[in-house]
Amino acid sequence: MKTQTLAIDDLHVRRSGTDILSGVSCSLTTGQVVGVIGPNGAGKSTLLSAVAGQSGFSGTVTWSGSGAGSGYGRRPESADVGYMPQSCKVSAALTVLETVLLGTHERLGWRVSQSDIARATDILAELSLSHLASRCMTTLSGGQQQLVLLAQRLVRQPGLLVLDEATSALDMSHQISVLMLLKRYVVRHNALALMAIHDLNIAMQYADQLVLIHDGRLIHQDAPENVLSVENIRRCYGLDVDLVARPGGRPVIAPLARATA
Repeated sequence: MKTQTLAIDDLHVRRSGTDILSGVSCSLTTGQVVGVIGPNGAGKSTLLSAVAGQSGFSGTVTWSGSGAGSGYGRRPESADVGYMPQSCKVSAALTVLETVLLGTHERLGWRVSQSDIARATDILAELSLSHLASRCMTTLSGGQQQLVLLAQRLVRQPGLLVLDEATSALDMSHQISVLMLLKRYVVRHNALALMAIHDLNIAMQYADQLVLIHDGRLIHQDAPENVLSVENIRRCYGLDVDLVARPGGRPVIAPLARATA
């Protein structure tokens, strides 16, 4: 399968006279789960929204040579993007299966095919949600709703997944299950998953690459063990940490204390 590329070039976002993102540039290829990390207010959500074509920016974002956006007010030109924003909740009286099936259609007034149902059923099974298929969304916990909405994005099999904290309401076991599912998905479909991750140890162990954002600027893009250095964590998070080596694996981050000047 041909490698596809997400190219972000000199991306700027300015709101109410304040620079939210300043000159972010990076290039990411398919077959990877890429974590976007950084402290609160760093610009992670703004970056993901811009990449998904949901907010204005200056600079360019291209996906496989097709413009996902350029300049203020542009919408994505590619339908190959599955975007899950940070605040994502269903209040309509839909079942879990109906909610997932909505992901296969961009408009209402459609007929559901057997292949659509089969694909939605398979996704629910992969996320261990089959037993909830006939449940109303409004009866689910926040974490269960989050998993269903992720299934909705996956059912269309987009080449570019843009996920803003898609595991924030999940316990550690479910977070790891989702990351492992995404790692299988990007390989199987030659896709790219770009997702915000708050837990640095989850990011260290399960992302293929990390993009570190601080004060609206890209600080480092590389393999997790190179991005999450003692120096970068201290600079961006204000924490002193130990990196505890593991035989045959990436180190574990052990926070010590707030960094002192």
